[in-house]
Amino acid sequence: MTEPGTHEFTVESTRDIHIGRVVGMRVDEVRMPGGGTAKREIVEHLGAVAIVALDADGNVTLIHQYRHALGHRLWELPAGLIDKLGEDPVEAAKRELVEEVGLGAEKWETLVDVAASPGFTDEVVRVYLARELSEVDRDVLGDEEADLVVHKVSLAEAVRMALAGELVNGATVSGVLAAHTVISGYGQARPADAPWEDRPTRFASRGL
Repeated sequence: MTEPGTHEFTVESTRDIHIGRVVGMRVDEVRMPGGGTAKREIVEHLGAVAIVALDADGNVTLIHQYRHALGHRLWELPAGLIDKLGEDPVEAAKRELVEEVGLGAEKWETLVDVAASPGFTDEVVRVYLARELSEVDRDVLGDEEADLVVHKVSLAEAVRMALAGELVNGATVSGVLAAHTVISGYGQARPADAPWEDRPTRFASRGL
């Protein structure tokens, strides 16, 4: 038995269960501290970005979007997948901001990186703070984008919604609270190109 906190959880074997368009699922056989092994089911993800788009009046843009896993619509930040391995996440965020809410931004900073549920998925979402906004033509790509409801609320109202349980998306809650911390002067955002150590790469590297 090794000292607590020093064991190396090596993977003895791995087996793909499902490889889809957006996620994959594999089962790893992992060496445990007691000498045995345990199976770990892992959902691989492309990674994603989300954006706190804050205008000059202190308003944040939210979208109301249907989420089938929960069976109803959620209020969320504009967000989207990083489509391919090596894609600049800031460029992905700029694309999603245009596609979902018809906004461009001149100033970009990194707020937080959010591991969605690290017990079973490698999904991590980087949340940006976007400022100096301008309206641009929104390119609606499909039925899902066409169904989005776009609404602006004050940053203070977004914080209230998060604390009241009206916002439940992890990246949205984290992003709103982080933005409020930065704007209030109690914290500092990182540069837009700050290192992203836990950015998911395994699913994208499959080259599907």
